[in-house]
Amino acid sequence: MIPLRDANPTRRLPVVTLALIAACVGVFLYEIAIQASGGDAALSRLFDTWGAVPSRISAALQGEGDAWQAARGVFGSLFLHGGWIHLIGNMLFLWIFGNNVEDRLGRLPFLLFYLAGGVAATLAQVWMDPASTTPLVGASGAIAATLGAYIVVYPRARILTLIFLGFFYQLLEIPAVLVLGFWFLLQLVDGAASLGATSAQGGVAFFAHIGGFVAGAIVGLLIRGLPGGGRPAYRDRPA
Repeated sequence: MIPLRDANPTRRLPVVTLALIAACVGVFLYEIAIQASGGDAALSRLFDTWGAVPSRISAALQGEGDAWQAARGVFGSLFLHGGWIHLIGNMLFLWIFGNNVEDRLGRLPFLLFYLAGGVAATLAQVWMDPASTTPLVGASGAIAATLGAYIVVYPRARILTLIFLGFFYQLLEIPAVLVLGFWFLLQLVDGAASLGATSAQGGVAFFAHIGGFVAGAIVGLLIRGLPGGGRPAYRDRPA
């Protein structure tokens, strides 16, 4: 089940969402340049320096490590990706769902929400595997928070979704609550299956997804409880 777009127009250009996508793409191109000049070892050093290393974060939280290095990894990891598929998948989800959450929150609040969601997602993974020395990279934790907010604020929004049925596929418009609910269920199932393993299945930090989604859903509930549904006041773009 792959979402392609939503039938949920925004009232103004999603500047922050576009800037985040551009930043992730730009950093990925830098990764390619680093790998081309220094090989896989150079790329691994980049991930170790700017990725979120659970053991390093755990030590910092206990007052025993370098807090700056840990914080740098938490935020730096949100712009790093492990490959083209990782990048494209994340950016597709960010574009489809991020623009509406930005539209609802406003630009600066959305940026702060996105970064905070990434922090919450990272801490959830660290909590589950505090001794891991494998760097966490990718925007998926912050994007999971965006999905959590979207499913609460726009549960009935129609999502054009590509569904594979064996060798066949079907394009259907499905309510967001079903598309994102199914995505979250998969994270729960895969997360449970990864418990006790020496490494996360497929290198995916499932508990970062789960933690980010739950944090985003909580914020979504708060948004819905605000006067006017949390919509910021601004003029529509001229036609």
